[in-house]
Amino acid sequence: MIALLKRDIRLALRSGGGAATALLFYLAVVIAMPFAVGPNPELLATIGPATLWVGALLAGLLGLDRLFQADSEDGTLDQMLLSPVALPAQVFVKSLAHWLVTGLPLTLMVPVFAVFLALDGTAVAATMATLLAGTPAISFIGAVGAAVTVTLPRGGLLLSVLVLPLCIPVLIFGVGAVRGAMTEPDPFLPPFLLVAAISLFFAVIGPFAAALALRQSS
Repeated sequence: MIALLKRDIRLALRSGGGAATALLFYLAVVIAMPFAVGPNPELLATIGPATLWVGALLAGLLGLDRLFQADSEDGTLDQMLLSPVALPAQVFVKSLAHWLVTGLPLTLMVPVFAVFLALDGTAVAATMATLLAGTPAISFIGAVGAAVTVTLPRGGLLLSVLVLPLCIPVLIFGVGAVRGAMTEPDPFLPPFLLVAAISLFFAVIGPFAAALALRQSS
């Protein structure tokens, strides 16, 4: 399992579809926002958490179509199906590798990107906490979509259509938690716990659903 994790991380970084591409896309979204709404610091601070979350969500979708596509093309997927290691466990490791090269770097770069959005320390800390708890859900949900579209030659668009609606609750509660941290009347903890619960839920059922889809497509 550790060897599989290291292999997927190396392949993601080597192919250019991992952290670098996601971070560049994330940066483009953040930089475009001040040009779209103007340089008003108060307005940027208000929409900043939502901008960071939307950018992270869209950037997290990058590379999901290659999660099983390359394995299907070179025969690795057949070996995964025949392996004595349970297929859901292998899917879990591959989803974890995707999060390590996309979701985690996006979270760690929030303090840098927050400068463009005039966010204070409280907003930055709350955004990092919610992204750390919520971005794993994107990877595990995306694994299901990637497994469903693995046999399609151009399944990237369909993958986004399938995954994006399922990630909307994570986005809603994540932004709500940050707003709760920024305004005292609104609580931070309840929506944050919901974000963490969603990630844990899909971390459990996502690998099994993706494994079932892979077996059906093989």
